[in-house]
Amino acid sequence: MFDAILQFTTGLLTGLAAPLTPLAGGNAIALAIVLFTLGVRLLLLPLTLMQVRATRAKARLAPMRRKLAERYKRNPERLQREVAALHAREGVSPFAGCLPMAAQVPFFWLLYQVSTGPVTSMGHALFGAPLGMQVAGVIGVHGLLSVPVAVFAAVFALMLIVAWLMSRITRRSLTDDVPEQLRRIMPLLSYGTVVFAAFIPLGAALYVFASSAWTAAERGLLYRPAQAV
Repeated sequence: MFDAILQFTTGLLTGLAAPLTPLAGGNAIALAIVLFTLGVRLLLLPLTLMQVRATRAKARLAPMRRKLAERYKRNPERLQREVAALHAREGVSPFAGCLPMAAQVPFFWLLYQVSTGPVTSMGHALFGAPLGMQVAGVIGVHGLLSVPVAVFAAVFALMLIVAWLMSRITRRSLTDDVPEQLRRIMPLLSYGTVVFAAFIPLGAALYVFASSAWTAAERGLLYRPAQAV
């Protein structure tokens, strides 16, 4: 079953790359990975809208949660029950915010397997940087001052820009009931994608980059106070 899914994904990427080859040349598979990622995120858009609604509902319930926290501050178990009851009455799921991220895990795993499998073993690259290699391996093979390493550096720089934008959007979207310590930490979490990308093959890093850029655009548009969903 796994081999069939892996072969299907590999075939899908190859099929996407075929019409792109006259335009992108040897970079067609890399471009196909980006298009695959955008297609996945488009399929997950209903879950994202569910997440947006849940986030706004939680923000609406924030004053009520603060009152409950003050009333039951000496009884954490009762507070937990009351908050759960409040969410149930208002139809707010505590797990809705996790659905889009959880739904992406199988797709990323597939891309990781593909980026270290037959597609990359055929020599596919992005401007000379092998899609199946990590940055450390590329440095070992080509040297620090080389075009493939510069490609990795460019991808990481773009990811840093996206992480910075996500950090600002996250900081803006935090509600008053979020503890101060979390308010400081949560905007920094977006930079974890850059660190993560340094330890995975370039093909998988392209998936992470494209998905992060989509998320930043999504959150910038959908989480604006005046935007209706």
